[in-house]
Amino acid sequence: MVFEKEAKLRNWMRREAGMLVAYSGGVDSAYLAKLATQELASKAVCVTGVSPSVSSYQLRAAERIAKTHGFQHLLIETTELDDRSYRKNAGDRCYFCKSELYRRIAKLGSCEFAGFVIVDGSNVDDAGDFRPGRRAAAERSIRSPLEEFGLTKEEIRIRSRVLGLETWDKPASPCLASRVAVGVPVTIGRLSKIERGEDILRENGFREFRLRNHGETATIEIALSEMKDPHFEKTVMKAAAKIRGLGFRLVSINREGFRSGSFNGAPGAARRRSDTFN
Repeated sequence: MVFEKEAKLRNWMRREAGMLVAYSGGVDSAYLAKLATQELASKAVCVTGVSPSVSSYQLRAAERIAKTHGFQHLLIETTELDDRSYRKNAGDRCYFCKSELYRRIAKLGSCEFAGFVIVDGSNVDDAGDFRPGRRAAAERSIRSPLEEFGLTKEEIRIRSRVLGLETWDKPASPCLASRVAVGVPVTIGRLSKIERGEDILRENGFREFRLRNHGETATIEIALSEMKDPHFEKTVMKAAAKIRGLGFRLVSINREGFRSGSFNGAPGAARRRSDTFN
């Protein structure tokens, strides 16, 4: 079934004059970029927004993947932090971020890439999640071909592995601002501390994690599978001490483990959390 879906997607791509792919280097956008590049060659252009909301680690990974697989890759500066509504972080922050990104990409589509369809990596599984950014995509007529052709996250991972994409088993990695609790203003300083804190977790060998920011305090979330490691307690406490040294008043460890989307602004999201402070 997945082969039929991909074949139909590829056929649709071949009929387009060109394609601008909103590319972050994640599982979905990398898969979409790979197909577009295979089908359209130089008429497939992958566009990555660069701002303090995007970690250096994520940006380097996106550039490395693009180079490895021959993607035509453009970096564009986005200024979502200039938007007071974005900085306010009232629960719909993602809408303002995506509005800025799609506005910039649409500008490219009206100039040197006129006639190119603009696409993002949303898939079938995203439809049931709380994603204000989808509204921004609809307003700009951004297409979501992975969703349109019925591809699920699992199917995308399976095909990515077959295609030789190293992203096939990559954990989700949304922007740094997604770590900031709803109602806590998004600032460059706060994003920088989160980025440095997550670098510390990565340096200590953790793979799937988040450093959630509540203002003056932070909470470490680690995948439950990694928490079963016999050395977990010693390692995470060492990392927590370093993270606290970044200027947090208190750093805690969520004993329930990592859960994607716990700060996504959906009703009741904060109430489902249960932290143990140390």
